[in-house]
Formats: sequence, structure tokens, C-alpha cells
Amino acid sequence: MSPYVDAIRKNLDLTQNKTLKVLIYEAFRKTIILGEIPAGSRINEKEFSEVLNISRTPIRYAMTQLVNEQLVEHVPRVGVVVKGISIKDAYEIYDIRKSLDTLATIKAMECMTDEDFAELKALLEHGEQLNKEDKVDEVLQNFSDFNAFIYEKSQMPRLKSIVLNLQAYLVYFRDIAIRSSDRRVLALDEHWLIYRGMRTNNIEQITLITHEHLERSLQFILKEMERRKID
Repeated sequence: MSPYVDAIRKNLDLTQNKTLKVLIYEAFRKTIILGEIPAGSRINEKEFSEVLNISRTPIRYAMTQLVNEQLVEHVPRVGVVVKGISIKDAYEIYDIRKSLDTLATIKAMECMTDEDFAELKALLEHGEQLNKEDKVDEVLQNFSDFNAFIYEKSQMPRLKSIVLNLQAYLVYFRDIAIRSSDRRVLALDEHWLIYRGMRTNNIEQITLITHEHLERSLQFILKEMERRKID
């Protein structure tokens, strides 16, 4: 039996109101992005079908989607092989994030009311409290909530849609970076600086801090990926 079946089971959320083929696809996608099925591993559709007690149709659907996302590839005479996320992918995704996050933050700043800023401040204060209590998973969610709040307030639905397509990758990178206590504290400080830049309508500061914030995250992630020997 494949050693990765348990990882798929763990990431398969059957409580969601989605079709089985979508749930299977999302489970494989999350498992691969999180590195729980490492690059170079072969995915045997028949074996996963038998162990998970489902037909091969949703697994084939998942593999088709993952090929399109370049997370797996069809290798002649071998089958479906996991590509995973590379260091090159990390550079590309963070370059995209620097541009999109800066734009979203500036647009949100221009649209937000005093009540919105009070809500954002409360979100940051809650994140600090969670970090003091060492509730790491909840801090991770708080960071996601911070980013989601800014994208929501930017009132740019197409921009938000682009970021949602990157979301699973961002969860992977965030999980690597924010699990570190030192990086977590620094990221909280950087969020406060972004908030202050927004509050004072300082586009130059927003741009500088957003880029520095993401560059520090990227460098931390690259070191961790190199430690894990991800090419």
C-alpha cells in the first residue's frame, strides 16, 4: 500500500458540500503542496482507488487538474509522477505576491472607513494575543484573515480571484515560515507597519514594508526548502 494514503485521508474533508471528484482533487492538491507526497513519487490510480474505496473516475479527474497546474506530470512508461513545488516556483509566486499585495493594500487604504481600520487594528491585536499564548495554528489563521481582510476591502474582485488561485501555495509557504517563532514575531511587527502606513496614507511606506515583508518570508522559505533538499 502507498505510504501516502493516510495523508490523502487526513486531507479529505467529506463534510464539505462538494462533489466527490472535487473533494478528491482538493485532497491530492493539498497533500502534494504541503509536501506530504514528495516530488518524484508515483501515484498509482488503481491502488488509491482500491484503498480509498472509490472509483478511479474522481482520481483521474484530480490527476488531470493537477497536470494542468503542473503539480504532477505524466511520464511515459511510468505514469503520474509528483512534481511538487520547486524553489523556482517560490520565486515566481512571491514576485506575484509583491505586486498584488501592494496594489490590494493601497486600494484597500483608499476605500476603508474608520470602522474598517478599527476592525483591522482589532485583528492585529488579537493576533498578538494568540502569539503570546503560543497558539500557532490560530496565529496562522489570523495572518490569513489579515490578508483576506485587505483583499476584501480593496473592492477588486478580479484581483481577489487571482490570489485565490494561489491560495494553496500560499498556505504551504505560510506554514513553513510562520511555524518559526522568530519569523512569526517579525511578521506581526511588519503587519503593524503596513497598518500604520495605511492609516497615514503613506503609499511609499506601504510599498516598502510589503516588499520587505514578503522578501523576508521568501528568504526564510528558501532556506527551509534547501534544508529539505527541494530543488
